[in-house]
Amino acid sequence: MEVTSGAGVHGLPGTSSGRIVGNGGGSAERPVVRPGVPVPPLLRRQGGLVMPQPWMPQALKADLGDHAPCDPEFPPRAIAHITADRKATAEAPLDLVPFTNLKGFFTGGGKGQAPHILWDPFTGAFAQFFPATSRSKALADVAGGTRTNRAGRVVIQIEALFFPHCRVNGKVFATLVDTPCAGWADLHAWISSWDVPDVWPMGRPTSLTRMTCPADKWRSQGGWYAHAHVPENDHVDPGSWPEFVPAPTGPSTAAHFEPFPGTSFFEAGRRSPVIAGMHGRLVAEDCDRYTSGDGNDVWGAGDMRSYRAWQQKLGLEGDAADGVPGRFSWDRLKVPDV
Repeated sequence: MEVTSGAGVHGLPGTSSGRIVGNGGGSAERPVVRPGVPVPPLLRRQGGLVMPQPWMPQALKADLGDHAPCDPEFPPRAIAHITADRKATAEAPLDLVPFTNLKGFFTGGGKGQAPHILWDPFTGAFAQFFPATSRSKALADVAGGTRTNRAGRVVIQIEALFFPHCRVNGKVFATLVDTPCAGWADLHAWISSWDVPDVWPMGRPTSLTRMTCPADKWRSQGGWYAHAHVPENDHVDPGSWPEFVPAPTGPSTAAHFEPFPGTSFFEAGRRSPVIAGMHGRLVAEDCDRYTSGDGNDVWGAGDMRSYRAWQQKLGLEGDAADGVPGRFSWDRLKVPDV
């Protein structure tokens, strides 16, 4: 069974839920402020004010524990990295390292270097290792320095699964922005919910160039920073990053997809146009493990084999890749609304 970070509202430490409860006087109670614990911003939602979610709803939750607070006297920020785990060139491209390998690295021997989010820009898969309210460990942090991993009300760090001139399905990608950047809108929206502003104080990265942020700007300006910008570090990544997604201003023009019907829907012999739509998407995603072209709208063994291939493509393993659809994988398959 697939397990993802919960889609419900998470509470602050010491509270039973994330909802700000009315106090009877027409105003909302404020969360308790604790020394060293950043107070999340309040988001307006239908029915009242709620907290943003420490765990990104679309991410596989791979909690490493070892949580530690950030430094709330600094503004909120996000740090953009690429995994850069292979050295390829235009003349000698190399295959992309599988998402499962990197997830295994950050939950194993590489946990001391783990970011908050591992993002696969080719499939839109995410794994999350720390909540937004904790520091992560992806930056060099010199003793007695600026505490780079903590210097902000939040310091959300993202490792995009990418290296220059990586090869995926026979196609070579020179920069991150050349990829589909699948899932970027979800990632950007979640980070924005933590009040990280849509600005690059040192400029949006466009090349693999080192440009260290001056100390006064680092202390005073929130927003997005490249790994190449962070003090006390010597990396030059990510080299590029997708543009911010503007907030919608008019009627929605988003594509409509079939909502997840629940695991019990997928029983042997079930006939439905939803299953036919799923069949088509699995074939389109190169997860065709069918042995017959008949009965495309009936759930059967071929569907389980093909869906298992899709789950594995997203980085799911073991019981989480059992061939039975779960919400995490279904939402990413984008089955057309029938």
